[in-house]
Amino acid sequence: MLDEARRLAPRFAARAADTDRDGTFPVDDFADLRNAGFFGLMVPARLGGAGAGFAEYAEVAYELARGNGATALVFNMHASVTGALSGVTDELAEALGLPADALAARDQHLKAAAGGSWYAVAMSERGAGSRLSRLTTTYEPVDGGYRIRGAKTFCSGAGHADAYLIAARSAGDPSQVSQFLVPAGDGLRVEPTWDALGMRATSSHDLHVDVTVPAAALLGGVEGLALAVAQLAPHWMVASYAAVYVGVARAAVDAAVEHVLARSLTGLPAVRARIGRADAAVAAAHLVVREAARRVDEAPGDAETNRWVWRAKLLAGSTASEVASSMLEAAGTSAMRRGHPLERLYRDARAGSLQPATSDVCADWLGVDALGGDPDTDGVAPRW
Repeated sequence: MLDEARRLAPRFAARAADTDRDGTFPVDDFADLRNAGFFGLMVPARLGGAGAGFAEYAEVAYELARGNGATALVFNMHASVTGALSGVTDELAEALGLPADALAARDQHLKAAAGGSWYAVAMSERGAGSRLSRLTTTYEPVDGGYRIRGAKTFCSGAGHADAYLIAARSAGDPSQVSQFLVPAGDGLRVEPTWDALGMRATSSHDLHVDVTVPAAALLGGVEGLALAVAQLAPHWMVASYAAVYVGVARAAVDAAVEHVLARSLTGLPAVRARIGRADAAVAAAHLVVREAARRVDEAPGDAETNRWVWRAKLLAGSTASEVASSMLEAAGTSAMRRGHPLERLYRDARAGSLQPATSDVCADWLGVDALGGDPDTDGVAPRW
């Protein structure tokens, strides 16, 4: 799969300018991903997938982002759903007391992904961001299932996914936050609101929800799991973005090198120094992402693993923004023109620090932890 990602990245890069300019979803990129079996990357081999771990996902995401960060970012959402589902092993399910029906539904969702279905994430809301405890979307039990009502924003791939992971709070007990995998179709309405500075091709439109789903749509089969999972094992909600933005940062260095060589600017010491510093910064951030990913595979949810998860997201976001800005300056004014790869990469990279958890939230989490506090509860606002 890593070789396939490297093969596809140049194709994605060749299409990136058009989808960015028009703000349209990279349909052809996702057709390539489906044909190459990428939607089954995180699915266990017994269910027809590639059985990748978090570290393997991180390497694939990095390579895809070197082609088109927007494509890699939407793919990340799918991988976060399938990766989280795959992480619920039979042993863990037994320890958590999850019902057998929930495991059967898990396998069904994963088999569908291995067969070519892909999933989007509908979590964030206006005024709440990604804080699960502040969501206004609600669910309530009905005969045979649940009714979910609310509105989501920043739903990457909206209108294109086969199903959506929707987070909602219980109408009867607001302390209970649950997640549902809802098929595309009636009850889900896309409002085209996404016209952003960067990551324009993600089609991160608003999603309006008024849908009734069967009981099997409740992930885990038990209400109230979402907050606990976010706090104990935050890697899919935090560090999975990191590999994407380090890949965007590396693409910015590559684009600057190509630009400088084409214009015979290699004799300028300041230009060479900028490229050298950028190369070192990206390599360092990549090492941190790899270390976080390694620890996730070996000890998910461990306190030290979670520290590396937050470090990875912080460094990936800040490095991408700083490196892309420096590479734009190294290349000069001509690289600012619309359609130049560095102009697009500069805008895409700027989104890294804003992607939840934002760089400020990551830094505060790490600071509270270093000072001996509880980073999930100590602060003026809840992390989740």
